[in-house]
Amino acid sequence: MAQRRSLWPPRTLTLAAIALLAGVLALVLPGAGVVSGASAAPRVPRVVDVPSRPAFVMPPAAPERPASVGQVLQPSTVLRTENPGRLQILLADGRSFRLGGNAQLRIEPTLLDLVRGRIIAWIDPGSKGSTPLRVRTRVGTASIQGTTVFIEATADKVLFLSWEGNVEVRAADGTAYRLTSGQRLEATPQGWKGPHRMDAAEVKNRRRTSELLNGFQAPMQTLPVIERELGLSP
Repeated sequence: MAQRRSLWPPRTLTLAAIALLAGVLALVLPGAGVVSGASAAPRVPRVVDVPSRPAFVMPPAAPERPASVGQVLQPSTVLRTENPGRLQILLADGRSFRLGGNAQLRIEPTLLDLVRGRIIAWIDPGSKGSTPLRVRTRVGTASIQGTTVFIEATADKVLFLSWEGNVEVRAADGTAYRLTSGQRLEATPQGWKGPHRMDAAEVKNRRRTSELLNGFQAPMQTLPVIERELGLSP
């Protein structure tokens, strides 16, 4: 008597086909798997590195809590650090910043509002963003596009420093100052000073001792550009 053959494929083959199909979907469908989201910028700002503490995150209408890697940051979230605390943030558009010192900063939809402390903000080389990244302080707002800026806001003064590229600082009275690589500008009780270029000794000292340029695991894509622009590397 002839043996009936099943019209269905063997169960092991079916499972293998399902696994293969799932892998393909993970590659081509957004959000379907790890591969599709690994290199894409997140749709919302998030914490990507906390190399030292104390560092805190306070969402709108919620209590402050310790910062942790992977935390999603809503608009109007307040970030705060106390020496030696530091953290690094990846914004929704792929731009980044590091915060340190006794710092306080609010993330607004169109800018970063620095109340006090130190920040380095940058835009990746080759980025084609159409709008500048803006950092507001009590004395004026810095706008950067394809560059790296350092700002330190203390009770006595506010220091703006272009690590590389062009930075525009628009003072509260409407005056515009433009910095190029290696230049600094200060707002003091006696008035604005600069912009003028840092000497080689200051550049080397800042590169060696800056807590925002050193000690992070998350990368800073413009660091090689900074070192090349300021003669710190061949």
